[in-house]
Amino acid sequence: MANTKSAEKNIRKTQKNRKRNLFYKDRIKKMAKAFNSALKKSKDEAGKKLIELFSALDKAALKKIIHKNKAARQKSRLQTLFNKSK
Repeated sequence: MANTKSAEKNIRKTQKNRKRNLFYKDRIKKMAKAFNSALKKSKDEAGKKLIELFSALDKAALKKIIHKNKAARQKSRLQTLFNKSK
């Protein structure tokens, strides 16, 4: 329980930030699953999903929800997976 007004404000702020962070992280996870399932079906559809996923990763890194190097690493791994597919 917060004892001061500033502590109460920090609680509100962290709750708001947590909701925002979870939204972006969940979005990235859902897009990654959609990309993996599309990769099994057709390469054209997977390419479109990959572009959307790259955009979501870049936005999350820009807003400092995930680290920029983590976004770059994930993008690299996804691109390699896409290139190896038939």
